[in-house]
Amino acid sequence: MEHNAERENGEGSAPSSYSRDMKEARRSVREALRSDLPAAHGGLGVTVVALIVVAVSAGPRWTAIVAAGFTVWFVLALAVIRLGGGRGGDAVRRAHIATFGWANWI
Repeated sequence: MEHNAERENGEGSAPSSYSRDMKEARRSVREALRSDLPAAHGGLGVTVVALIVVAVSAGPRWTAIVAAGFTVWFVLALAVIRLGGGRGGDAVRRAHIATFGWANWI
């Protein structure tokens, strides 16, 4: 009985089909969750409007708390990107997108 490793690990085998399907699923999730700079600018705009609404309705204390939350989020994203090797303006742009890129989904 001959053991054919090529046929077993070939293009149509279950492990390669699974790998191919997983790569495709991950790619489609990445595409769905991808955000860009215009969306980040929109998210920043929505945040500013929300801060104005909070300032009018709840006062400066809650405005400062919400603004501090977004600031911490941005600084944390910037620190993670810098630790990952991002430098200069590209790191700031990526942190901006990470912080405010959620506007794609509103």
